[in-house]
Amino acid sequence: MQWRRVVLPALAPTLALPLALAACARPAPVPPAAEGIAVALAAAVRAAGNDRLEIAGTVRLKRETQLGFSTPGRIAAIAVLEGQTVAPGQMLARLDPTGLDAAMLSARAEAVRTEADRRRTATLLANGWVTRARMEGADAAATAARARVAATGFDARLGRIVAPVAGIVLRRAAEPGQIVAAGTPVLTLGETGSGYVLRLPVSDTALAGIHLGQPAEVMLPALSAVPVAATVGEIAARGDDRTGTFQIELRLAERPGLRSGLIGTARLAGTAAAAGPVAVPAGAVFGARADEGFVYVYRPDGTVAVRLVRLGAVDDRSVVVTGGLVAGERVARTGVDRLRDGMKVRLAAAPAATRAP
Repeated sequence: MQWRRVVLPALAPTLALPLALAACARPAPVPPAAEGIAVALAAAVRAAGNDRLEIAGTVRLKRETQLGFSTPGRIAAIAVLEGQTVAPGQMLARLDPTGLDAAMLSARAEAVRTEADRRRTATLLANGWVTRARMEGADAAATAARARVAATGFDARLGRIVAPVAGIVLRRAAEPGQIVAAGTPVLTLGETGSGYVLRLPVSDTALAGIHLGQPAEVMLPALSAVPVAATVGEIAARGDDRTGTFQIELRLAERPGLRSGLIGTARLAGTAAAAGPVAVPAGAVFGARADEGFVYVYRPDGTVAVRLVRLGAVDDRSVVVTGGLVAGERVARTGVDRLRDGMKVRLAAAPAATRAP
């Protein structure tokens, strides 16, 4: 049997097409130009108002002291009312003296008895009828009795509350007939000579820009629309465990009508800190969730680095960044969706200024 070769020209193009398609389907290497994405930058700028702190506080007298009795008893009288001014040494309240007087009479009687016993024992010792140890016991008993007289006299004197300085009664916390324990606050006295202060709670971030002697203005709506001049007079060394804030005191200039308890708003200029809030364009922030988000920070070597930041107020043009960026750093504001951490970029435009909210 003889075989013949048959040529099918029509099949050649059919086989060539799949081969050509397979060659086209191979993954092409990423060209180096992919790392040269053009981006526009924006500089982080201080958020508007960051150079001035406005915060509400309460007016107080610099020294406000709680007064009470050093011994328990029943209050017989309170001689002052809230808001009343008092002079140094003025009697403010007293306990029922019945128990104290009885204790003093008992102590005095015991002192008389032990002193008489001591004298008799001394006579017996001189005649050799008692021992030296007996005499020493009599001396000790007489000394202890005299000490009890002094202690009861001290308690009797402290059964009265007198004004230690000139001041004003800020609070009357008890009433006549009430039985109080030793140390229970009965009256709160404000020392008028200590001057008025405005006490403010400030955050740790704001505290960094506050210093002693710093000038301020205080608005007291209850008095007038004219601000009161003030200066920072005291800064707490430790924050409050519950709120995390630090208390500062502003010394207020003398002004008629000042009272403890007034609400005021302080304005302190020049409180901006280097790491304070800054503003960046809204398009520079991505992956925002709750109060956090990410930005690409431009580095001197021409690459970008992703950074987690804390977010504050947002509007249609900018976002306030409260942590993670400092003023002057530049972030990518275009092409953010195509960037990756460490990617090389090229600048499409000069850094644009950002409007602070």
